[in-house]
Amino acid sequence: MKVRRCFLGGLWVLALTGISFYGGAISYGFFFGVTLLPVISLIYLFSVYLRFKIYQETAKRNLVCGQPTPYFFVLQNEDFFAYTGISVRMHSSFSYAEESFENVEYDLLPGDKSVCETKLVCKYRGEYEIGVKEVVLTDFFRLFRFHYAVSGQIKAVVSPKIVQLQELKSIADLPMLVQRDTLGSTEPDILVRDYVEGDSLKQIHWKATAREQKLKVRVITGKEDQGISIFCDTRRYSGDMKEFLPLENKLLEAFLAVGYFFAGMNKEFHAYYGQNGVVTEHVEGISGFDDFYHKVSAIRFDKDEKPQDVLEQITRQGTLLGSNLVFCVLHELNPAILAVTEWLAASGAIVVIYVITDQDPKDYVKQGSTRRKIVVIPVEAELEGRL
Repeated sequence: MKVRRCFLGGLWVLALTGISFYGGAISYGFFFGVTLLPVISLIYLFSVYLRFKIYQETAKRNLVCGQPTPYFFVLQNEDFFAYTGISVRMHSSFSYAEESFENVEYDLLPGDKSVCETKLVCKYRGEYEIGVKEVVLTDFFRLFRFHYAVSGQIKAVVSPKIVQLQELKSIADLPMLVQRDTLGSTEPDILVRDYVEGDSLKQIHWKATAREQKLKVRVITGKEDQGISIFCDTRRYSGDMKEFLPLENKLLEAFLAVGYFFAGMNKEFHAYYGQNGVVTEHVEGISGFDDFYHKVSAIRFDKDEKPQDVLEQITRQGTLLGSNLVFCVLHELNPAILAVTEWLAASGAIVVIYVITDQDPKDYVKQGSTRRKIVVIPVEAELEGRL
């Protein structure tokens, strides 16, 4: 296109030289023809811009991350002159089409239309625009190209997907840890931990207290009724959608994956997250997971939500003390979170911290221990085999 404009500019200079030195009808005709050519092209582009029609639609506006959704767009010429060199550009940061239309140019005769059908796949949970983003118009002589945004953009509401895990790699050695802390064959389902102010005296395990010479309290676990708690970080860490959408999607994806793993085993668990205060969800196996999923899909991330404050508030309420397993899905670790999770581990719980980050995992993993595991998961990584 640039070469064509340079060539036309050279012809215009040549025509101007011709009328300056020679004159005559041919020189003037050639000069006016070369001069009017770009003007005609611009008028044509402006006319197409005013009259061209594009329609687009999806099968539904409430989508699920990773699931293809039927989509189509229609290019239509309702004029008496032909359109040529029409192409489209699609939103590609957060979604993609199974069939690409990026390098296709459409020519439409008067009254003609072109229907393009494909499926759209959304990559992240959230609310954002999908489908055709802009139309590109090119004139007949390919001298100019005009981009303009499509009116009536499609805004989709995308829910997180559920990753179905065959196993939780992070707790693969859990039976060995539980056996290590039990008091013997006479009480195989009783774990003990250090006494914490506020514990009921009825929970004190006197045999363990006498043996260790300090107050110990019992935590009844049982093989089918272990206390499981899952906490999710709901802070927004960036104002750029290209940064916060992938991160928030992976946080909720991990949150749901752990919950679905235990729900699929028909185990009860408690889930916690911040929404201008602590939200607690009690999920009773697979029957209660559907309602839990819809509530998690509606979570709002807020830059003022501090995960350490929410976690400390939950701990002060004492609700985590009855949990044998505590999972934390976070983006960052700080001294306050490390202190709380260390205290939970010292109190008898097994703590697993999933850190969703692209930073060097060595800085995080070295802060783990036998009862407090730290697993680093890259933002764009698959969860299968990592959780």
